[in-house]
Amino acid sequence: MKRIALIAVATTGLGLALPSGGAEAKGCIKGAIVGGIAGHYAGNHAFLGAVAGCVAGHHAATRHPPAQQHPTSSSPPPSDTSATPK
Repeated sequence: MKRIALIAVATTGLGLALPSGGAEAKGCIKGAIVGGIAGHYAGNHAFLGAVAGCVAGHHAATRHPPAQQHPTSSSPPPSDTSATPK
């Protein structure tokens, strides 16, 4: 249990120490920590859990909402009449 706590603290510290401008790892760190803990309790597979958690966390953080469908109409969009040319 001490080892998991040490890894979590080291990962958090490393994440705070590195510059955050280069990588797009949204959700990966949180997912890796949760996955590592879950993998540890599910049969000493902390590394596999961390990798899977990173992948799942990144996917969940970068998922786009579904595109909304706009009703089709035959009329053109309204024009802006506030700016009149002189």
